[in-house]
Amino acid sequence: MIKLIATDVDGTLVEESSPDITPAQIELFRELSDAGYRVTVASGRQYKSVSTMFAPVGRELCYIVENGAHILIGDKTIHHVRMKREYVEGIMADLRALYPEGCHVVASTTVGCFLETKDEAFISRIRDRYRNHVLLTDDILGEDVEYVKLAVFREGSIRQIGEQNLIPKWKDKVKATMAGEEWVDFMDATVDKGRGLKILAEKLGIGTAEVMAFGDNENDIGLMQAAGESYAVGNAVDKVKAAAGHVCGPYWEDGVSQVLRTLLQS
Repeated sequence: MIKLIATDVDGTLVEESSPDITPAQIELFRELSDAGYRVTVASGRQYKSVSTMFAPVGRELCYIVENGAHILIGDKTIHHVRMKREYVEGIMADLRALYPEGCHVVASTTVGCFLETKDEAFISRIRDRYRNHVLLTDDILGEDVEYVKLAVFREGSIRQIGEQNLIPKWKDKVKATMAGEEWVDFMDATVDKGRGLKILAEKLGIGTAEVMAFGDNENDIGLMQAAGESYAVGNAVDKVKAAAGHVCGPYWEDGVSQVLRTLLQS
């Protein structure tokens, strides 16, 4: 019997970078929560972004955010993992070298993110579209904070740079993964959505067989592997489909909701 539902957001529930989920999804998650399911948002986004996005549900949800580097039940943190400073410095050196290529960096803490760009369009994207708590700085490395994730963005696609350069260089030191067509994410080597799901499920006293998960991109592979019942959406990359137990409809057909409505009907 399923007790915990964990779903990615961008590319799984809605189009990448969407500021909201749909009214129908809001109502569905409300009904699932009222039926006793622990609805969990498992995203590369930060807590403020997704908690704002799902606030209309009006129920206590769980959050596996920053790809698993930050885990919360409601608004209470139960686990977080910081990155090693030496790796933050090394990765930032590589990412800054990509600024001329139209790339931007988001450096996340558990309470917000730092941007050192002066590009107003990108600042607006992160602050207003993603609804992150944004702090502007001249030097990400000059801030006296602990970072849980670094992310590099390039509008259109960063996949070639990510898969051919950044991920191969850093994969043996940190968790480096594609988090959508336009993002590459870096976290501590122990961080993974799947590990985050296991930590959360254990905290709630829920077994693997009682977990259902949905995803679309490489940062969701661990999520697929940690759930007793897993679904890749139809638009997922092949690696995620291979890791999942099932494939449902793509996000534009609201494939996740189609599966979840069967839980309420059973």
